[in-house]
Amino acid sequence: MRNHVSYLNTIGSILRTHIAYKILILLLFASLATFCGCNKKPLQDITFAVGGAPAELDFWQELTAEFETQTGIKVDLLRQPTDTDLRRQGLVTSLRSSRTDPDVFLMDVAWLGQFAASGWLEPLDSYVKSKQLNLAAFFEKVVSLADNHEGQLVALPVYVDGGILYYRKDLLKKYDIDKPPQTWQQLVKQAQKVQTGLRKTNQNFYGFLWQGAQYEGLVCNWLEFTGSNKGGIILEDKDIAINIKENIKATQFMHDLIHTYKISPPNTFTEMKEEEVRTFFQQGNALFQRNWPYAWALHQDKDSAVKGKVGIAILPHFDGGESVSTLGGWHIGISKYSDAKQKSFEFAKFILSYNTQKKLALKLGWNPGRKDVYVDADVVKKLPHFASLRDVFENLRPRPNLPYYTLISEVIQRYVNSVLSGKTTASEALLEAEREAKKIIEKYDQK
Repeated sequence: MRNHVSYLNTIGSILRTHIAYKILILLLFASLATFCGCNKKPLQDITFAVGGAPAELDFWQELTAEFETQTGIKVDLLRQPTDTDLRRQGLVTSLRSSRTDPDVFLMDVAWLGQFAASGWLEPLDSYVKSKQLNLAAFFEKVVSLADNHEGQLVALPVYVDGGILYYRKDLLKKYDIDKPPQTWQQLVKQAQKVQTGLRKTNQNFYGFLWQGAQYEGLVCNWLEFTGSNKGGIILEDKDIAINIKENIKATQFMHDLIHTYKISPPNTFTEMKEEEVRTFFQQGNALFQRNWPYAWALHQDKDSAVKGKVGIAILPHFDGGESVSTLGGWHIGISKYSDAKQKSFEFAKFILSYNTQKKLALKLGWNPGRKDVYVDADVVKKLPHFASLRDVFENLRPRPNLPYYTLISEVIQRYVNSVLSGKTTASEALLEAEREAKKIIEKYDQK
């Protein structure tokens, strides 16, 4: 009996040792798996890259939390810098390296050409069709001209922007002007009339402010002037035309606003960017300004000299032309290298939904990519200028959807600014700009 008990005790000891050994092995494997996967995102996660001011990023955090609650899909918010160039560089670094993160991100509309041509964006046509996203809810020209590349939908507009004409309602009334100008010549006449009257008490008053310094904003303005004269950057069969009569006339007119009509300040071509224009106008020193919609809310601040006195309208055009507003804003896209594309589109669809677009308008003052939000009663009540913005955005025209657009832009900036400064004529400058642009295209096509 004693031997039997001893035998059983020996067997039990062996079993206990064996079980303990198996448990130890399992724990080691579990620890190893955890250690190896500590830097790898769980399969259900997606990463969303977005930048902006702190208040904007905080609100994006709220939106992603709402999406997580609704769908069970975890969203890692990758906070990018406020500076747009740094944001672009960060995305380019990840995409060039074929990284799976970020899965989904916002892009400035000017980046779309480069990102699409590089093959970094996932085509969205099949997702849109299967998820029943109604493209008719968005501005048709924006989607067709900016978000399509070689017949494929590669992005969708979250926030749209465009150049608009701000004017002083009180001054038009004071000088018996019935409505804001529809043509550029009408703008000149109205500006001269009011400027002459106001100069009696305010020598710093000007008729029309716009962005003429040497930077991207100048190209946006130039495309509006030239486009409203049936011109612009003409692209056909890997060739480019800039030195055309329509562009020469419009560029000369930009020069004349400063030097001949003298309704735009002498520092237009050296200092005038968005904020310089906005501040000058907000101090009560101008009748008209060309700017982006963001300026509206700032003009209504309690310390603004123009609070309650500002109206907005479509930009003027040349005789025989049509109003053009350069498209700006942010578009959402999905990385070609994402390992969670279906879930990423679910998130994109959430951002593009009516409810989310309405929240972005009410909370951040963003101009929705969806045109139906502009007639929402709550939105119009808080942001009454939205009723006019919808008409403006029907005339949006994107910058050329080219992978080397930034190089072309730098050339145009330099030569147009030289015209504004009086260093060269419009015809001479655009001829040289076209020659340099052709060289850029030839060099790019050889790659």
